[in-house]
Amino acid sequence: MIRYKLDILEELKAVGYTTYRLRREKLLAEGTMQKLREGSTAITLEVLDKLCALLQCQPGDLVEWVEGE
Repeated sequence: MIRYKLDILEELKAVGYTTYRLRREKLLAEGTMQKLREGSTAITLEVLDKLCALLQCQPGDLVEWVEGE
């Protein structure tokens, strides 16, 4: 099972991307932000790419695979 290693929205907030700013600048769709709030990993690679760009990190810094969950 793929899961997030950290709270993505909190990490974005820490580097200056509030949910208001993300919506206003159309960086992430509301539906995507809702998925992140719920912990759903059903995001596209395009969204993962955008998150990595915003957070200046690699995909492996955001998600991990855990056996048996």
